[in-house]
Amino acid sequence: MITNQQELIQTFEALPAEAQRQALNFIAFLHQTYKPDAALPPKPKIDWENEPVVGMWRDRQDLVDSTAWVRELRKNEWSKSNDESNNR
Repeated sequence: MITNQQELIQTFEALPAEAQRQALNFIAFLHQTYKPDAALPPKPKIDWENEPVVGMWRDRQDLVDSTAWVRELRKNEWSKSNDESNNR
């Protein structure tokens, strides 16, 4: 196992040219993959109150109680799949 920079350099220099190229490519890949978060561009702040998607279903009366709506949907879908399984 390589324990210091000098050993790393000696081991690298002992590699054939193609292996050195692959090692450099891998190091470049790791460098790109593990960039510090500070190098990333800041995420834009989203004004959720003015996003068109927010509230797009507010007028749907069947979704007033979303928990009941999901419960009923699951009940219907699961009973269909159970009925289909039993009919095979």
